[in-house]
Amino acid sequence: MNTEVLAQKLVDWLRERVYEAGAKGAVFGMSGGIDSAVVAVLCKRAFGENVLGLHLPCYSSQKDEIDAERVAKLYDIPYKKIVLDTVYDAFMKILEPTENKNAKINIKPRLRMITLYYYAASYNYLVVGTGNKSELTVGYFTKYGDGGVDLLPLGNLVKTKVRELAKYLEIPQDIIEKPPTAGLWEGQTDEGEMGISYKELDNYILTGIASPEVKEKIDLMNKKSEHKRMLPLIPDF
Repeated sequence: MNTEVLAQKLVDWLRERVYEAGAKGAVFGMSGGIDSAVVAVLCKRAFGENVLGLHLPCYSSQKDEIDAERVAKLYDIPYKKIVLDTVYDAFMKILEPTENKNAKINIKPRLRMITLYYYAASYNYLVVGTGNKSELTVGYFTKYGDGGVDLLPLGNLVKTKVRELAKYLEIPQDIIEKPPTAGLWEGQTDEGEMGISYKELDNYILTGIASPEVKEKIDLMNKKSEHKRMLPLIPDF
């Protein structure tokens, strides 16, 4: 599909879904990365001033904050920064200590989810997520964290297509080229954590072609994360 046509169809889809829910606009996280920048601009096109971009650092990179604020200013997107460091620290103090890294770092996106829904309820907005098809396929998101949203406009687009859309929307080139990261710890990147590149992942999703090692890794991640893409199971008896 032509990128210009795709952008307009996504804008129309956002309007339709939000208004049919009786909401007025959209709230979304602005991480400083390409996915959130694309979602922010699409929502701005769809709802004008009835949007809110939230930058929610939790021991996060200052570069990400600079990039998030830059996109907000460039596209005149209403924007707030809410620092979650002290909330995270207070929460960790009342929990039993654990050596499990995922148990600790997944608190960060879940705190962000709570904050997004607070503002969504306050403004009568829906929460628009930034996950793409590549991430969804392998479960590269936190259940009830960045996966806890109302709408996923990029959910059918692999990362390569999101980059094309970002170029059409004139997202700054350095943000398009910045290594994708969930911002969970210093130096963390998506590809480093997954152990495969987005190029390999996208190619497998689109064509079914990959090296045996990459295919095995993607298939395993997809299977293990199946529960993340489903509503909670209910007994059928």
